[in-house]
Amino acid sequence: MQKSDGMNYAPKGKPNIVVQKGEFVFAAIALDHGHIYGMCNGLQEAGAELKWVYDRDPAKVQAFVEKYPHVKVATSEQEIFDDAEVKLVASAAVPSERGALGIRAMEHGKDYFTDKAPFTTLDQLAAAKAKVAETGRKFAVYFSERLHVESAVFAGQLIEEGAIGRVVQVIGLGPHRLGAAGRPDWFFKKENYGGILCDIGSHQIEQFLYYAGCKDATIASSKVANYHAKDYPELEDFGDATLIGDNGATNYFRVDWLTPSGLGTWGDGRTVILGTEGYIELRKYIDIARDPQGDQLYLVNQQGEKHYSLHGQVGFPFFGQLILDCLHGTEHAMTQAHTFKAAELCLLAQEKAVRVE
Repeated sequence: MQKSDGMNYAPKGKPNIVVQKGEFVFAAIALDHGHIYGMCNGLQEAGAELKWVYDRDPAKVQAFVEKYPHVKVATSEQEIFDDAEVKLVASAAVPSERGALGIRAMEHGKDYFTDKAPFTTLDQLAAAKAKVAETGRKFAVYFSERLHVESAVFAGQLIEEGAIGRVVQVIGLGPHRLGAAGRPDWFFKKENYGGILCDIGSHQIEQFLYYAGCKDATIASSKVANYHAKDYPELEDFGDATLIGDNGATNYFRVDWLTPSGLGTWGDGRTVILGTEGYIELRKYIDIARDPQGDQLYLVNQQGEKHYSLHGQVGFPFFGQLILDCLHGTEHAMTQAHTFKAAELCLLAQEKAVRVE
């Protein structure tokens, strides 16, 4: 698994088959971000069958076929849409194109699973909401920093069991390595990527809503800056925000593209969750200068202190839940309301952000 840069971070988990062979067929369309590999890994580990791939770039398709040699190469996205066997389309398109692709997929009777951030404008969000209401299809989002991180999954289980009482604050740190030379042109154009709070900030806001049990939140403050990447004037390499949840819980998060080359992975992602009866700290991808293995969780509550090393211990239940939700019309993986609220709040945080010069 690639650990040097987040764009190609594609976790592999333990197989957790929830369907029989051929029962849930999916396709991949638009391979602009490397997260598509993590998405496909997760779905296949849960028993889904990857049948098709399509992208306008033959080189991207060739790399994908080398990874998944059984996949069929489509000549157009329409060829995939016309295949009645395909139940879901997975995509990691350019962020500004993700919403429109999802609408086309839903219009053809497919559920849709996109990389984050799903939208770059509130108009795109409104259009997707309307299409979900019209078709009854699912518009799911790959919030990988919670869904594809075992320590983050386990933290949710601990909170659900009451290990730290009521969650009152979530602090999220989402640093990333820029690796500018390996990034595509669209990555540096704000119209395409939406801004840092819209992009990697979406992970942080989704986690806050989930861990704190919020249905909604307000943006108390937000700011963005370009401190270091002066060769890319449209890039924001720093952003932060403070949110207040509808149940009184609060959130502060910071995201950046300032990870130094000396770190052993692409970003020292951390989350601190404060409850009325204790707190949890996640060291997701590395425990710096101590352990190169990620998925370290620290729990302190009324019973004492505990350290969990969780790599390979928890698995990734989201993917199997999503497959079953698509088949049965349930919402166990993630509710549509939660998905759209996380998307809305990152867009509002971006829209309200003060630009620090």
